[in-house]
Amino acid sequence: MSKELTEIVVDALEDIKAQDIVVLDVTGMTDVMDTLVVACGNSNRQVKALADNVVEKSKKDGFQPLGVEGETGADWILVDLADVVVHIMLPETRRFYDLEKLWSVRPDQVRTDNS
Repeated sequence: MSKELTEIVVDALEDIKAQDIVVLDVTGMTDVMDTLVVACGNSNRQVKALADNVVEKSKKDGFQPLGVEGETGADWILVDLADVVVHIMLPETRRFYDLEKLWSVRPDQVRTDNS
């Protein structure tokens, strides 16, 4: 299911000209989701349009979003589709939070003081 849903999400983002779409497999890093999708829009208006299109296309193909967060400010909107979580941000917000780096570190790669 996750692969099909990921394809739907990426297609929906590409329809509205999202930039820098990144798909991360986070299986084994969390029980909350299997796939994380991060993309950029050039304006608050485009970020909102991208999120709306992801929700619309997902529903059309039978995937009901669990929730959508951040629509008010629209500098970062999260669409929770259970196995797939989508983050759509303005470029400066994306650079600041750097989710790709955060989610690319596997637990076995983290060094602790006890290591």
